[in-house]
Amino acid sequence: MNAKELYLQCVRENGLFEAACGKLSQQEKAMLEKNATNGKYWLNASERSMFRVVLTGGVFDILHIGHILTLQKARDQGDVLVVVVTTDERVERVKGKKPIHDAEYRRAMVSALKWVDLAIVGASDVMDTFERVKPDVVVFGYDQKPFGLPAPAKSVHLKDIMADERLAKTSRIIRDLGL
Repeated sequence: MNAKELYLQCVRENGLFEAACGKLSQQEKAMLEKNATNGKYWLNASERSMFRVVLTGGVFDILHIGHILTLQKARDQGDVLVVVVTTDERVERVKGKKPIHDAEYRRAMVSALKWVDLAIVGASDVMDTFERVKPDVVVFGYDQKPFGLPAPAKSVHLKDIMADERLAKTSRIIRDLGL
């Protein structure tokens, strides 16, 4: 397993327990370090600095061309693309209604896209997810509002994606379908 694959495993599992490390080769174990706070193992800083991680996120309730274009452009920003799918609870709180599909379904759909290295369901606190992924770049989609990020992450706002709103706006698609 190379450093990128090991990084993705660590993020997928939210850190590796000692038992999981026992299944790794000596070379793979040498790429990890133990987190003093939670006792789990993560890719060490030296290995992690070898590639650029891009983080983007959204609801992704009904995948459409706007999502595809955003994920393509986000992937161009680095070597690894991690996509965070919004929790059902957050969707309901922010949008005032439940999503059509549950978070795990939405995560599976996003993870099937070729530009996505890993899709995870976000934590209830955005900063917990940020700490888990430790991105170098955070990409905000054309219809998202950027917010402040902890250093040293760079923020990119994709405003130049031109897609027909009838085809690239989930709320419009839902309304047009009568859902």
